[in-house]
Amino acid sequence: MNAPARFAPGDRIFASPLARRLAKEGGLDLSALQGSGPHGRIIERDVQSALAHGGEAKAAPLAAAPSADITRKFFEAGSYEEIPHDNVRRAIARRLTDAIQTIPHFYLNVDCEIDALLRLREDYNSAAPLGSDDKPTWKTSVNDYVVKALALALQRKPEANVTYTPDALLRHKSSDIGVAVSIPGGLVTPIIRNAQAKSVREISDEIKELAGRARARKLKPHEYEGGVSAVSNLGMYGVQSFTAVINPPQSTILAVGQGEQRMIVKNGAPIVATMMSVTLSCDHRAVDGALGAELLAEFKHVVEHPAMMFV
Repeated sequence: MNAPARFAPGDRIFASPLARRLAKEGGLDLSALQGSGPHGRIIERDVQSALAHGGEAKAAPLAAAPSADITRKFFEAGSYEEIPHDNVRRAIARRLTDAIQTIPHFYLNVDCEIDALLRLREDYNSAAPLGSDDKPTWKTSVNDYVVKALALALQRKPEANVTYTPDALLRHKSSDIGVAVSIPGGLVTPIIRNAQAKSVREISDEIKELAGRARARKLKPHEYEGGVSAVSNLGMYGVQSFTAVINPPQSTILAVGQGEQRMIVKNGAPIVATMMSVTLSCDHRAVDGALGAELLAEFKHVVEHPAMMFV
């Protein structure tokens, strides 16, 4: 009778001790086996079968997660509440797992001085006339300017305005930018099409409208599928910097942290400036390191010279 399996958090190979011993003696890599035991456990006959066929075996799925029954064994009954996955959470889990396993990510970060952008935003918002409800007819956010700046940067670096396919890179004429929106139970990324050609106010209005329908789960597929890049902003939560997972078929995503006052050196003298840290995740199949750095430099230039967004 086989000994019970031993499985610890972080252990990717779920195998019985006897199967492990046989594999070690036969020089067999257990990660290449598909288990036939309970809950996918690799057992003695799986190892014997692989050794009988010269060590060949059916490859197990990449980074297969332990089953729900196995995970529950780590916790005492009654110590947790079980919340079943809805379709949104299942789709998010599937897409992000596929993305992190199939897209070779690399990350670039830079700090942007945003005092000029904040002054321009304040002036622009203060010029908004009052509507019939005595409220300003528009109010732009820093994120609206970030979307516009990224769209312009992609136009200035068209080699990065691409999506990857196994046969060719698709270089796009427009900069279609996704905007990550938190919804109950998940995340959705509606697309701002042709963002480079829209005003900051148009982008702002469109983001608000799409975000509202996203939270009401009324988006149509063409409104969140595709795009070439995306913006994920957690600055409003006090996050200084982070990295984001690329949402295929997009080739990049910009993670935006909060704007905060920091002491920097400018023209040889220390000053206080409002700085915003951003991190660009790149698909190395489509965007190489130097190209990603050039794209980020263009973004920084636009953000620090925000009048360019109104030309």
